Amino acid sequence: MKIIRSLTPLRLGLAGGGTDIDLYANKYGGCILNATISMFIHCTIHERNDGVIVFDSPDTDSYCEYKAVKYLEFDGNLDLYKAVYNRLVKDFDLPVLSFSLHTYSDAPSGSGLGGSSTLVVGIIAAFAEWLHLPLGEYDMARLAFEIEREDMSITGGAQDQYAATFGGFNFMEFYNDKRVIVNPLRVKHWIIRELENQIVLYFTNIRRAAKDLEEQKKGRLVGGESLEAMHSIKQDAFDMKESLLKGNFSDVARILGKSWESKKTLAGIVSNTEIDKIYNIAMENGAYSGKTSGAGAGGFMFFMVDPTKKYRLIKELEKEQGYVADFHFTREGVIAWTI
Repeated sequence: MKIIRSLTPLRLGLAGGGTDIDLYANKYGGCILNATISMFIHCTIHERNDGVIVFDSPDTDSYCEYKAVKYLEFDGNLDLYKAVYNRLVKDFDLPVLSFSLHTYSDAPSGSGLGGSSTLVVGIIAAFAEWLHLPLGEYDMARLAFEIEREDMSITGGAQDQYAATFGGFNFMEFYNDKRVIVNPLRVKHWIIRELENQIVLYFTNIRRAAKDLEEQKKGRLVGGESLEAMHSIKQDAFDMKESLLKGNFSDVARILGKSWESKKTLAGIVSNTEIDKIYNIAMENGAYSGKTSGAGAGGFMFFMVDPTKKYRLIKELEKEQGYVADFHFTREGVIAWTI
């Protein structure tokens, strides 16, 4: 029996976050700069011949087992896994499959690193490897988007699916009719190493549901201050791209801080007392700027700091309820293989 594995990178949102939401992108066009990091979703498929389908997610303490059929009913237990299976069977007219699907993530749920979308991409990639499905990078990312946003009606944007599929540093453009253009950035090696050296990645240990944040943001994107904040965040993606490619780290830090202030304008729950406390601790201990990764209100935050002050900042942050995570930027998107 075959064993198939996939490895799919999570991502840091550097600039433009939120402009990929359809309500904004369809009308104004969205732009995002993100980069994948060395934290991954791990997926394994074990082929079976006993007419059983098993889904196993030990990091979320979830396990379910079903009789193998062409359509699995949603029952509130790992429904996202079922949605991927159902869609692949339908789109590619697959026979009834019997398998065990095991996954786990290097990052906690609600981390702000694009976990759920990365998971969907990883599962699709494993099935594509197993069944030789004709899916290119754009096909895979769009399918993942449709499964999560349309089939499952989970609110959110599209950057995570494309980041996980393509990998590396990417400047992404989002338009109406689900049209996406991914522009890989040729960031010099020394710039990437220096950026890693200046960033402290901190998990706040505050969990949040991204869909609740995105719903509140969408409700406020009808004009006024929130809409202007979105336009500013979009411009930040262009400015960040130029500063990053030139290795202008002072501007990268400035834009990061500016984006955080704009992001807080979008929804009252993007920040909270604990997030503000962590941010202030960072600023008092050498950080130039920082922001949450993802929708906000919890998960991971990252800060830019003079490397000579990095150790002190880490020590102060680790006195709080979260932890500092080691990482490096990666150049590769999802990969899958058979053993």
